[in-house]
Parts: sequence; structure tokens; C-alpha cells
Amino acid sequence: MSAPSPSPPQPNLLPPPPPPHFRPDKASFLLKTCSNFPQLKQIHSKIIRHNLTNDQLLARHLITLSSSFGQTQYASLVFRNIHSPSTFTWNLMIRSLSLNHKPKEALLIFILMLTNHCQFDKFTFPFVIKACLASSSLRFGTQVHGLAIKTGFFNDVFLQNTLMDLYFKCREIDYARKVFDEMPGRSIVSWTTMLYGLVSNGRLDEAEIVFRRMPTRNVVSWTAMIDAYVKNRRPDEAFQLFRRMQVDNVRPNEFTVVSMLQASTQIGSLSMGRWVHDYAHKNGFLLDCFLGTALIDMYSKCGSLEDARRVFDVMESKSLATWNSMITSLGVHGLGEEALSVFEEMEGEDGVEPDGITFVGVLSACANTGNVKDGLRYFIRMIHFYGITPIQEHSSCMIQLLEQALEVNKVSNYVDSLDSSDPNLNTSFEVESTDRVDERYENWSQHPITFSKWDAD
Repeated sequence: MSAPSPSPPQPNLLPPPPPPHFRPDKASFLLKTCSNFPQLKQIHSKIIRHNLTNDQLLARHLITLSSSFGQTQYASLVFRNIHSPSTFTWNLMIRSLSLNHKPKEALLIFILMLTNHCQFDKFTFPFVIKACLASSSLRFGTQVHGLAIKTGFFNDVFLQNTLMDLYFKCREIDYARKVFDEMPGRSIVSWTTMLYGLVSNGRLDEAEIVFRRMPTRNVVSWTAMIDAYVKNRRPDEAFQLFRRMQVDNVRPNEFTVVSMLQASTQIGSLSMGRWVHDYAHKNGFLLDCFLGTALIDMYSKCGSLEDARRVFDVMESKSLATWNSMITSLGVHGLGEEALSVFEEMEGEDGVEPDGITFVGVLSACANTGNVKDGLRYFIRMIHFYGITPIQEHSSCMIQLLEQALEVNKVSNYVDSLDSSDPNLNTSFEVESTDRVDERYENWSQHPITFSKWDAD
């Protein structure tokens, strides 16, 4: 008797096990560790598949990350898919668009918020006012100001400070002053905003009164007032205020030191400039691009090109402004070949590309030393290789160079046209003409070309 054949396998009637549940805390963890936009989109797709799109916390994470990667359209897409966004989420979207240089879109979000009758909070209005400032929408800003008063949020100090900033930067000084005068309580930021706004609008006398009235002063307040004196070409008062700052035991910042270097330049005092440099060194200020460039400019304008070059050589990192300052300083002091050498060194640096100001320095170096050949070569290179459109300062340098070239060419052609049978005539004219050209060059070289971008402040 044969063995029974095995029965066929029965089909598995049980459903497959469900995938592991993707919880909000897991999604939040992945978003916190996300480092690029493609990874963000993968996490977002997983959030969508697990029906977590209405989780406001996750949505805010997505908006914040998208904005940080510069993907504001994607952030807007996430926002539009949220059902009934909270006030916090509306504020975040407005702020994210403003930070990504899209203030008009931020204002449109605010208008949509108004249309949907959503609730505001004390953070909504400052974010909107900053978007008004970035888009130069003064009229809309005044309307938001009125709405803040109507809804009872105007007494918030942060909002009042932001409104003052808007009015000052839009040149509505009286409006800013009125906001300040009607504030029931003022923070140090309120006083500093008022001070800086008056300074920026050329109201130095009023700024002095505000500065004296300030109950407390921080480094920003002191620096704003010192910088105001410098910008108004009152360097002695800037130094007096700097000494008072020392007496009050307020530690200056890098901006204070740079303002003092500019004051030294205005006085024309190399010794004062060296004192400020020594102060910065002893107090632990790093020789970064900002401070280093200011030192180069000060030493050059105060007549110590050696010190300017020494600072340039020891700087570990150099910005475009640093290279421009050194090239221009060398050219103005008649060291054209050295200026061109620094320019060639700059061209070999990674991440630094010359701009129009660089070529003002290069061409003026050629002009101040009569280097017609290199001047023409660099002018053509500027246009065709770097794609820089010539400006007035470039043209001024080229006119000087071409005038010299034409003068020398006229002399050469006239000498060639003379009768070579009379050597005395040729010799006497050649000596006379050469003396005349040399005299013209000497007179011209004593008055080097000046150009507005590099004149002393």
C-alpha cells in the first residue's frame, strides 16, 4: 500500500504584518538630524504616508528646515497643507519668508492671515513690520501700526522698537520720535534704537541729548555715538568719548576700534593710529578681515606704507576689501609694480575675484607710474575676462594713460619727420622734447588721481 501523497499547502489567509508605526517623535528626531534638502523631502514623504501632515510641531520643523535650505516654495507648500495653522505657525511662515529676502510674500501671508480672521500675538506685528522695512512698504507699515493699536498690542516694547526702526530708516523721524516719546517703558534697546536712528539721519545734536539722557549705556550705544562723531568729521570728540568709555569700564568691540582708527586717519596722526593698534593687540582683538583692512587703510593714509604692508602680510585670511585696500595703497604711494604684483597674487587666491574697485586701484597704479602698456592690458582684461562694465573712475585712469601715450607718440613722430642730415637739430629737439615730456610727467605725478570710493571718509 502506497504512502498517501502530501496535501497541497494551504494558502495563508492572515494579512501581512503591518509596517512599524511611524510616530511623531521618530519623525521629529529625523528632522533634527536632517542635514540637506533631499533628505528633508524623504522624511516629509514618510510623514505624508503616515498621515502626520497636520501635526503642527512637525510642520513647523519642516518649514524651518526648508527655509534654512533656501527652499521657501517648499516651505509654502508645507504651510498650505496644514489645516487651521496656529498663530505660532503663521508667525513662523512670515518670519521665514522675510529672512529669505522675500518680504512681499511675507506680507501676503499676513494679509491671508487677516482674511482668515486668525488670532495675532505679540510676535506677529514685529515680524510684519520687519517685512515692511525690508520691502520699503512704509504705507503698509503705518496701517499695521494702526492695527496694532486697535488690537491692543501696541504697548509691546519689542513692537515699538521695531516701529521706530522702520520710521527712522524711511526718514520719518517725527513718527519715530513720537513712538519713543509715548513709550511707557523703555529698554536699553529702545534708547539705542533712538540714538542710532538720529545718528543715521544726521541729527547729531539731538543724538547727543539722547546719549546724555540714557539711564544705562552698553557698548552699542557708546560705539554708535563715537561712530557718529567720526562720520561727522569730529575725531577729537570721538577720542574724548572713547576715553570716557574706558572710565565707565565698558569694553569696546571691534566696531569701536575700527571707528577709532578712522578718527586717527581724520586727524592724520600716525602715533594715535599706532596707539589704537596697540590697544587692540593688548586687549585680545583678533586680526580678522574687518580690523586688518581698517589698519591697512589707516597706516596708508597716515603715511606708513611699511606698517600697512606688515599688517597685510601677517593676516591669515583676507577679504576682497583687504586686497583692494592694499593694491590701492601701493598705487597711490607710487609703487605701481608692487601693486600689480599684489593683484597677480590675488588672482591666484581661491574664492577671491576682483571687482570694479579692484581695477580702480590697478588702473590708478598704472596711471600714477605712467605704465601705459599694463594699463591697457588690465583694462581689456577687466572687460573681457571678468565682465566688469567700466565706471567713471576707470575712464579717468585710462584718459590719463592715453594722454601720456599720445604725448609720447607725438614727440616720436615729430622727431622721425625731422631732417636726419642735421644731427644738432635732432639732438637739441630730442633733448628739449624729452625734458618737456618729463616735466609734464613730473607735474602730473605730483597730483595722483583721486577717486571717490577711496577718498578719506
